Amino acid sequence: MEKLNHEFSSLFGGSANSRKGMKRSPAARARMAAAQRARWAKAGRKNTTAKPRKVKRTFSAAARARISAAAKARWAAAKKAGQKTLAG
Repeated sequence: MEKLNHEFSSLFGGSANSRKGMKRSPAARARMAAAQRARWAKAGRKNTTAKPRKVKRTFSAAARARISAAAKARWAAAKKAGQKTLAG
């Protein structure tokens, strides 16, 4: 494998798995950074017009009391009938 890697590097002027030619100039990095900042700013603007969340609905105290009374009545009837569960 080493021999093949050496042959490859001699043909193409570098190592087969090196990334030495990937450097960017400071000006190019500055342009890339400015473009990325613009993309983030554009994405941030979209979020300002998001729909408001729905308000979570809750039961009133009276409704909870009615539900509780109905559940107690169901359980009382089930126990009177000798059931251990409401399913039967």
